[in-house]
Amino acid sequence: MAARGDLYSQILPRRLRHKRSGSVKCGSNLDVLLSMGFPRPRALKALASTGGRNVQAACDWLFSRVDDPFLDEPWPREFVLYLRPSGPLQNQLSHFWQQSRDKCGKNKAHNIFPHITLCQFFMCADHKIEALCEVLQTTVQQWRGRFPSLLPLELYTSSNFIGLFVEEHVADLLKQFAADFGTEAARKAEVHVAPHKKQLHVTLAYNFPSDHLASLEKLAKGIEVKLGCDWLAVLFSRDIRFANHETLRVMYPYIPQNEDELELVMGDFVFMSPSDQSNATEGWVYGTSLASGLSGLLPENYVGLADESDTWVFHGSHSFFSCGLSDRSSRERGMFDGPVDSRHPDTSPGDTPAVSLICHPVQQVLRISGNHTRQPKRLFFVCRHGERMDVVFGRHWLSLCSDSKGRYVRSNLNMPLTLPLWGGQRDYDMDAPVTVFGSMQARLVGEALSEGNTVIDFVYCSPALRCVQTAQSILKGMQQESKLKIRVEPGLFEWTKWVSGSSLPAWIPPADLAATHFSVDATYRPLIPISKLTVPESYESYMSRSHRVTKEILSDCKNSGNNVLIVAHASSLEACTRQLQGFVPRSAKDFIQVVRKIPYLGLCSCEEQGDSGQWQMVDTPILPLTHGPNHSFDWRETLLHV
Repeated sequence: MAARGDLYSQILPRRLRHKRSGSVKCGSNLDVLLSMGFPRPRALKALASTGGRNVQAACDWLFSRVDDPFLDEPWPREFVLYLRPSGPLQNQLSHFWQQSRDKCGKNKAHNIFPHITLCQFFMCADHKIEALCEVLQTTVQQWRGRFPSLLPLELYTSSNFIGLFVEEHVADLLKQFAADFGTEAARKAEVHVAPHKKQLHVTLAYNFPSDHLASLEKLAKGIEVKLGCDWLAVLFSRDIRFANHETLRVMYPYIPQNEDELELVMGDFVFMSPSDQSNATEGWVYGTSLASGLSGLLPENYVGLADESDTWVFHGSHSFFSCGLSDRSSRERGMFDGPVDSRHPDTSPGDTPAVSLICHPVQQVLRISGNHTRQPKRLFFVCRHGERMDVVFGRHWLSLCSDSKGRYVRSNLNMPLTLPLWGGQRDYDMDAPVTVFGSMQARLVGEALSEGNTVIDFVYCSPALRCVQTAQSILKGMQQESKLKIRVEPGLFEWTKWVSGSSLPAWIPPADLAATHFSVDATYRPLIPISKLTVPESYESYMSRSHRVTKEILSDCKNSGNNVLIVAHASSLEACTRQLQGFVPRSAKDFIQVVRKIPYLGLCSCEEQGDSGQWQMVDTPILPLTHGPNHSFDWRETLLHV
């Protein structure tokens, strides 16, 4: 593979010469790229990956991929043919999409824009894509006058699915159009297009919690299905390597601290496979960049869940009723409002970026009257720990704060002045402490709880040092560190599948923590001792453990006080509360998606419902805490750089 400098020195000057002479405007985009010196396979791949928009987009794609180890692999792309609504019906569907997200959160239907699927995904080689696009245009032209002016749609609901189904006699016409497209595509583009096997429909919602059914069904009934609509036949493609991957959007830039880490650039997307997702350790995940094709470890709180179609490439749309609307003009007029390649600025006015999921705590604001000094019902809170040293400074952060004699040396203001028991039998590699910001954030939470007259009677926390430190800082903010003692409970530790290695971290014993001025109850006898934790444990075992220990904590505290605070991990906000509310655990995959949305110091609150033993999630008594990264600043590199 050519080095980045070689590519720029050899190709960029020639590109500029073409631009000055005006030859960029002559011939096809492929001809121009070939005349610039790009190998034919790379030029075709660049055009395929950018929808053939223009030479500039293809060049930008190639320059961003100079280090991609798979740049020259002859993999085809996966394509799909959809019918997309436009006009008044599309406005109704877009409104439903937004309302359903606002009221019930995201469900699986939101991964792709409103559409009717006409065929299964099929593969097409890069050099046949131009012919495939011509086939679509020709087939649509042949069907003008035959395509039904109004598609009769009927609302259908079930326990986990809501959709608008096309009446059967009209659906047969649409299937015939898809069959005609498939026949021509096989003849001219040498691809096999399999028909869509299910009934033709527009999916409105699916794979949602059962308690959301009534709200979603009510919103769906408000859609006027008889409104006018110009249905567009649209062609999309995706990278075949990431067809079954999770799609994440970069929320914050990240500069790698180690060789095995991935650089994150704003506007980029990251793909994560199911196996990488299940093997992730807390704070770090493994993914592949859409922009560069490179893979590596990245901090999970720097990315947020994106829609699957956000990374798809648009190859063309054609109206069955208007023969004068070109692909580009339809985009400019807002007829095409879906996610064209969002890395480029010429997406349509209707494009909406994915909402950040990592910086907004799960709670809403609740203002507490100052006349009450105690909550009327029992409450318990679950809080995630504060910012971690190994996430901010990289997994090898210890090397940054150790001198030649092994002494702790603070090399950044966000590193604490001291660490407890440094030089002893400490396992900081597996038991990272919090940063200075992490302690400050936790103290803010404590101050807010105190200002809201929230009383905490008992504090329990995971044995992880970052959780003990967070609990201590919350008590400082509440000015309760001398009155309340933290009960260190191993049963509150995170899912041990996420532990790096085959053994648990060597946590600091409670007695040693108490000796180093932590407000820890050294006499507390754990409900689940460390010896009972296994590595790795199954998801079912972790959920059962978390539920059991939470129930026992609340039972033990019932006659001695009202409110309990648990300080543990992001996963604890779900694992310690879901079954307590009478819900069955989510699937492991959905559980991981929920956990990824919980930021540092994310806080949730549950209230006891009478003496029934049931608890219900309620608003928390404090304002949200939103925070973001602050990267290392070197004035020499930035201000003196020439």
